[in-house]
Amino acid sequence: MAASAVARAWLSRCLFLLLLGLAAAAGEAAPGGACGCSASRGRGDAREAAARRYSAVVSGRRSAGRRPMVAIPGGVFTMGTDEPAIQQDGEWPARRVHINSFYMDRYEVSNEEFERFVNSTGYVTEAEKFGDSFVFEGMLSEEVKADIHQAVAAAPWWLPVKGANWKHPEGPDSSISNRMDHPVLHVSWNDAVAFCTWAGKRLPTEAEWEYSCRGGLENRLFPWGNKLQPKGQHYANIWQGTFPTNNTAEDGYKGTAPVTAFPPNGYGLYNIVGNAWEWTSDWWAVRHSTDEVHNPKGPSSGTDRVKKGGSYMCHKSYCYRYRCAARSQNTPDSSASNLGFRCAADTLPELQ
Repeated sequence: MAASAVARAWLSRCLFLLLLGLAAAAGEAAPGGACGCSASRGRGDAREAAARRYSAVVSGRRSAGRRPMVAIPGGVFTMGTDEPAIQQDGEWPARRVHINSFYMDRYEVSNEEFERFVNSTGYVTEAEKFGDSFVFEGMLSEEVKADIHQAVAAAPWWLPVKGANWKHPEGPDSSISNRMDHPVLHVSWNDAVAFCTWAGKRLPTEAEWEYSCRGGLENRLFPWGNKLQPKGQHYANIWQGTFPTNNTAEDGYKGTAPVTAFPPNGYGLYNIVGNAWEWTSDWWAVRHSTDEVHNPKGPSSGTDRVKKGGSYMCHKSYCYRYRCAARSQNTPDSSASNLGFRCAADTLPELQ
């Protein structure tokens, strides 16, 4: 069989698996609908190993990310909640968790930073290798949509777009030229690991991420408190209006916002919820012990990785996951037009 035919058959099978995964996710009751594309493209272990091998090679010639990091003081906090909004996501139970001090990127990794990484290393993302990625239908041009003849029945706003990747977030006719300060999108977990290693950093654990998200507050829904819009002010880039048909963009953005937008939380972190989902290092699990623990790193193995924070597509009626305790998951090779990351570190990397 010709290589092109093999590729087409492989992609068709992967799309079929993705449809099954999304159909199952979309069967969940609101507000816990499908927040992304989670079925594996196949051979995930091999790609994760390849990303780590690549990271080990380039780490010797890395150039640390130039965005400032924030010192997060060590402490103890209540992780999760005893009042889960989305039961099936494993937001509960509330448990006491001790975290050592560490550093967290003040901002989500931007297109500008990721471009510097790619120019320095020649890295090719998984979306570029596969030749496609999933894009929210509302962000696509009519020309691009006209060439798409497949959709996810259970979540028809997610469309597989050929040529969609970090450089072309909405497909070949789109560009990041006027969005260099926006979060990089269409990056898989493996891509994020490669970037963080190059920068002398790492992905945060889920516990570190949630501890940072809370910004020193205890048992609050959001990084700034319990009210979504204190005094009528928008604190995050999420969906306003009726999902998925009408985004009124009352917060000023229909898609992503600059990584510096909106007020920071108590630790000085920007866009820690909303804007773009953020990868963490943990494998996904939905059962948690109530035992008090120190610096948990999640399960030792799994099929999906944890992502946190929600995105510009989240709305309380469907994907109420822009809360600190909220969580979701994707396979390590997944990419989509609302998925990014930020890095953490035990010590400040060089060139900070």
